[in-house]
Amino acid sequence: MAFSKLKRRTRIRKGIRRKISGTAETPRVSVYRSNKAIYAQIIDDVKGHTLAAASSKELGKESINVSISKEVGLKLAEKAKTSGIEKVVFDRGGYPYHGKVKALAEGAREGGLKF
Repeated sequence: MAFSKLKRRTRIRKGIRRKISGTAETPRVSVYRSNKAIYAQIIDDVKGHTLAAASSKELGKESINVSISKEVGLKLAEKAKTSGIEKVVFDRGGYPYHGKVKALAEGAREGGLKF
């Protein structure tokens, strides 16, 4: 039986979440991509708190592409720096590390986050 894209992504996402978890010292960067926007959060999984978040909607963009995803990564890194966060673990959310997700990660790295 063939998997739908959503079922495949969910299966991959569960495997990723078994392996990585965010702590207070190294929180997790979670990525969600929809058809119209891209969202990223820095999460402390021990407490269950979101420490920082950024999205393309916050930047006032109606649609997403690679350059907008990179801007979101830079914005997320900027917010993380103000919160005193430097080192994180990256959770791609089951999406392939390619295109928009990769651009967001590169933008966050350029902004100063280490992962």
